[in-house]
Amino acid sequence: MKQQPILVGGEWKLGSGNPMQSVFPADGSVNAELRAAGLEDVEAAIAAADAAWQAPGWRDRLPHERAAVLYRVSDLIMARQEELAALQTRDNGKPLAETRALVASAAGTARYFAAVSETLDSEITTPRLPDTMTFSQYEPLGVIAAITPWNSPIASEMQKVAPALAAGNAVIMKPAEATPLLALKMGELFEEAGLPKGLLSVLPGKGSVIGEAICRHPRVRRISFTGGTRTGRHLAHVAADKLISTSLELGGKSPTIVCPDANLEQAVKGVVFGIFSSSGQACIAGSRLFIHASRYDEFMARLLAVTRNLRVGHPETEGTHISPLITPEHRDSVAAYVDQARADGGRILCGGAIPDDPALASGNYYLPTIIDSLPHDSVACQEEIFGPVLVVFSYRDEDELVRLANDNVYGLAAGIWTADYQRAFSLARRLAVGTVWINTYKKFSISTPFGGYKDSGIGREKGRQGVLAYMQQKSLYLGMSPEPIGWSD
Repeated sequence: MKQQPILVGGEWKLGSGNPMQSVFPADGSVNAELRAAGLEDVEAAIAAADAAWQAPGWRDRLPHERAAVLYRVSDLIMARQEELAALQTRDNGKPLAETRALVASAAGTARYFAAVSETLDSEITTPRLPDTMTFSQYEPLGVIAAITPWNSPIASEMQKVAPALAAGNAVIMKPAEATPLLALKMGELFEEAGLPKGLLSVLPGKGSVIGEAICRHPRVRRISFTGGTRTGRHLAHVAADKLISTSLELGGKSPTIVCPDANLEQAVKGVVFGIFSSSGQACIAGSRLFIHASRYDEFMARLLAVTRNLRVGHPETEGTHISPLITPEHRDSVAAYVDQARADGGRILCGGAIPDDPALASGNYYLPTIIDSLPHDSVACQEEIFGPVLVVFSYRDEDELVRLANDNVYGLAAGIWTADYQRAFSLARRLAVGTVWINTYKKFSISTPFGGYKDSGIGREKGRQGVLAYMQQKSLYLGMSPEPIGWSD
């Protein structure tokens, strides 16, 4: 199998690091072989990036000229949507319906930040001094480290690369070790769209080696990371030591609340989508469900019926709901959490096992699982499982509901199902999370900021401020008086 080159400082070459593979989670077959980036590749990529972002060919381009590159990238992505969706399905095992949506999301992200870069304005401030005009402008930071996850590669990668480039920076992207292919393809697309050499490098490899070297490099001026909380906390220390900015989008254990007046059909299907789409491999998965006691039995009957009818199958088969988890090791981790829940007294209402279908035996599959009767302080209720596992509780008192919903180190997202929007807004204000969905779930807009509370991270991505996060503000004072400063008279 021909080895896949990597993008280092504008040049495609074999990495200088160890051999690595992209493996199809559905059957363990090898998609591609490549050599990881080595430390010498990190040095070369950052040196090229530092030169490229300061060169007039990018830094001094007018905003609409930089935007033109992003518009072309968006068009290229949509022209190759099927090809890119198929590649992402091979790389991380998501069903084609989901990867098509992620590819379209990446194209929309590129378009949005192109438009934002064209409409960003400097700020004229109200002077507090006589004969003085004051204003501020925004300038690029320099070289950006973008560390991306394996669960939604092309969408997460564009969410970092597009605003950073729109702001005039250069980007060193380190994709997740398990899913390098979409990031490398993105490098090709930006090259084809006319991005000057050196502004984007793609360096696959171990986070503890390549990611660490990138983030610690003295020329890197911002770290943007999506992934686990433990790694995020470590990178926050790295950023603090360097006095650079960072955004960290980390884990979640999101509560979903079904109020007594909820539309049950709408809520059931929303809950199923919120936890079981992407096979539960999403930081915003609605993995803790709180149902009002007056609707509990009816809701659970419907929930179990819908869940048992979900199609577990090959990700390239149209109509598949539940596809394989990313690796055998991760599947085993999910199974271990369910075993621990059993030991803690939980009732496995459905799932709780590897499927026995011989056609799925070579993949990393796990059945959609629902558990009740657990104490809320049990491991399965407190830790992020990152798989198709839902824990369920009933509630009567709203104050107790809020206490339990907030009784977690994470604070990324929450869902509320109710016909009463006054109740919804009241509950939303009391939940310690960064995003609240009301009568919907897992819907995103690139124009709406996203991030978490508590151990779910710091900073926000998306929205107009998503570009400003990759810039620094400079204030200017213009003296309008012809008279000299009289201090030395």
